[in-house]
Amino acid sequence: MSARSAQLPRLLSRAAKLATPATARLAAIRASARQMSTARVSLRSNVLRTTPFVRARQYSSKSYPDHQLVGMPALSPTMTQGNVGQWQKQVGDRIEPGDVLVEIETDKAQMDFEYQEEGYLAKILAPTGTKDLGIDQPVAIIVENEADVAAFADYSPGAKTEAAPVQETVAKEETKEAAAPAKAAPSQAVESGDRIFASPLAKMLAKEKNIDLAQVKGTGPRGRIVKADIEGFVAPVAEKAAPAPVAKAAKPAPKAAPAAPSVSAGFTDIPLTNMRKVIATRLTEAKSTIPHYYLTQNITMDNVNKLRKSLNSAANGSYKLSVNDFVIKAAASALRDVPDVNSSWQGEFVRQHHHADIAVAASTPAGLITPIVRTCDAKGLKAISSEVRDLVTRARANKLKPEEFQGGSFTVSNLGMFGISSFSAIINPPHAAILSVGTTESRLVLDEASEKGFKAVENMSVQLSADHRVVDGATGALFLKAFKGYLENPLTMLL
Repeated sequence: MSARSAQLPRLLSRAAKLATPATARLAAIRASARQMSTARVSLRSNVLRTTPFVRARQYSSKSYPDHQLVGMPALSPTMTQGNVGQWQKQVGDRIEPGDVLVEIETDKAQMDFEYQEEGYLAKILAPTGTKDLGIDQPVAIIVENEADVAAFADYSPGAKTEAAPVQETVAKEETKEAAAPAKAAPSQAVESGDRIFASPLAKMLAKEKNIDLAQVKGTGPRGRIVKADIEGFVAPVAEKAAPAPVAKAAKPAPKAAPAAPSVSAGFTDIPLTNMRKVIATRLTEAKSTIPHYYLTQNITMDNVNKLRKSLNSAANGSYKLSVNDFVIKAAASALRDVPDVNSSWQGEFVRQHHHADIAVAASTPAGLITPIVRTCDAKGLKAISSEVRDLVTRARANKLKPEEFQGGSFTVSNLGMFGISSFSAIINPPHAAILSVGTTESRLVLDEASEKGFKAVENMSVQLSADHRVVDGATGALFLKAFKGYLENPLTMLL
């Protein structure tokens, strides 16, 4: 027992000596962990300090009073950009709710942009004549107080965005440098060192060719110059030795300029209007996605011409009915009889309309537009004639409201006044059909009651373009049969 007691202090001393390295290692590990944590916190704080700096530089360095940026309005569902017309308010003018701020040319018409808040016009950012301005792009600045108008005299929306990318780049570079400072050190050591690293073979070749190694960029490990670098250095020297012949060879190039006159003499490039862009997009989509089919019908117009002449004579100048007015009324009556044609494709369902809202294709200087005559089935010839004239006149002056050319249930396109016998029109989506109307021509037809066995009649050719997803062929034929019946017996339209 006494022997074991004598050995106990020695064993404890040895155990303490063995434990000391482990304790030291543990302390070192803990210290290292604290340092890594501190480094992460330091790096994180650097990034956080950088981020607000970048956001702050998104704004102008000059402080402006409270204001509101007015963006390009979307004045129609199909509008993606617009042109700025005449400004109705000038800088410093007071604006009341409902005042017209500026005229905007949409994809269909020129419309008034009415501002719905009070304030003062401080700055016009898009002057008259600005083209193809996207939706929500700033056009003006409105302030609440008249005294704040002068503060925006030198305001520029681009000033806020020009400096931002530069500062963001600087901030990113500072962050990269803080996160990885050791990455740039090797390259600096190689570039700034006085010693040139090159392989023995590269040195020998450089000496034979009288090449200064200081002018050679090494591609080997750590920028070392190798044999390929010396061999590749020969070509640049040859190019630099003869700059004059290259310059002389380039002088004859302007002689190719005579081709320019043929450009101006051969064609003229006409910029696209917003309306033309929309027409191109919509009709391309319609022709490529809608399964068109076509039905043609010949109609005797003698009775319509007689009735039209009689009604116009009795009007004493108060109205003047056209053949197109009878066509629109007959189409509305036929749509009432065959409601399946008075429908539209809605993707997941077919919508059948309760009234004949007929879009009438009208040509304007800017392009084709289809103002809509509402509830034609409930209107007389005189009302239809008056409304068509008014809509077409305002369409050619770009004065239509959006509700006057959007929607509808059926389209009529008449080219008869241009002498066109017949044509195939493209469906105007979401309508299920469009009626193309040709001119009226005299034709000889068989007539058993006549002594000659034939007679001359006034004949008009029409063609129905229908969407086969909505209107079956037999349904389209029924519509044309009803349409023909109303025109050949026009008094039935008056019942």
